[in-house]
Amino acid sequence: MPHTPEPDEDDLDATAPPQPVFHVEQALLGALLLDPHRVDDVSGIAADSFSTASHAALYGAITTLPRPDPAEHAKNTKWLDRVLTTAREQARGLTASYLHALVQVCPWPSHAPAYARMVEAEHARRRLRTAAERLVQTVHDVSLPHPVQTVLTEADALATVVDDIANRFPPRAGVLPRTTAPPPPAAQDPAEAVEEEQLLLATATACPSDIDSVRWLLPDDLALPLHAGLWQCLTALARRHEPVDPVTVLWEAQQRGLLDEGSEPGDVLRMLVEPAGSVEHWGERALQRSLLATAEHTGQRIEAYADDPANTPFQLVVGARRALADISAVRTRWQHATGVTPPQRRRPAPTTRAGPPTTRAAHAARSARATR
Repeated sequence: MPHTPEPDEDDLDATAPPQPVFHVEQALLGALLLDPHRVDDVSGIAADSFSTASHAALYGAITTLPRPDPAEHAKNTKWLDRVLTTAREQARGLTASYLHALVQVCPWPSHAPAYARMVEAEHARRRLRTAAERLVQTVHDVSLPHPVQTVLTEADALATVVDDIANRFPPRAGVLPRTTAPPPPAAQDPAEAVEEEQLLLATATACPSDIDSVRWLLPDDLALPLHAGLWQCLTALARRHEPVDPVTVLWEAQQRGLLDEGSEPGDVLRMLVEPAGSVEHWGERALQRSLLATAEHTGQRIEAYADDPANTPFQLVVGARRALADISAVRTRWQHATGVTPPQRRRPAPTTRAGPPTTRAAHAARSARATR
């Protein structure tokens, strides 16, 4: 096979495989180079499913070039020459020796469908991690004019990736990721959160009749544990129709053990006597922070799952869906708070994997075509 090395050509044969999937990709490509007709047995992957540019270029060339006559292919390397020439348009570092090495390292060409399934699984992991990273990055993008809407759009994009993986790898009941989830992130701007939550508590103390209008706000939405506990005191007093003022809230806080953590009674009283604005405004601000923090934590959890190579696609789907459910819960409360109900996300149609028809209708259609 004629080949002129480039001066800066990479020695692909000496490249240390970074992950086990590198060996799987080599075995799959070797099988297809040895027996090109086995492309018909491979489904669920494309060139971008591979972890390296050289492997992607080779798979693209193998699947786009006309297949050789099996007898001719066994006698000469003409088709391999064409594959190399085509692939080098995308990956100049490819060599003839690397193609021959791929053929030699393939243990069983007949196992090509199994190798393709492994490549597909690893590609699903990379897609999931990329989508989760985008979600976390969006949460931290301070230039966004409408952060909540943009973050929810990214969350929907992540959910679409999860749905597509689930269509390819239907999850098994009860199979959870073994990975330990990271702890929830701290507030992005602690000083702003503290100030606004104090204004929320003071305003609600001054206007207890407005507490009922923010039933969508939960204690866990507040960044500080003391603030969350004081909000529980306020909502409990309002629910019981008892008098609400700084003193009654302080007494309720003592009954709930909130002052055991070192909070001074005088500090609590001073916090509750400086109202400003409206309960709805400060409640919405707290809920927005909670939604963004939940989105960030969801993305980080899914990243952690995807980073653990021991998690199967089935486990990734189950873990990701459980994490995304937290965003859905906060999103519902956000919609109640703002009165905005965006159109429901459309789930994609199931991805069709290449292969024979599996339904009775499909078999009937194939039989009808065969009799024409």
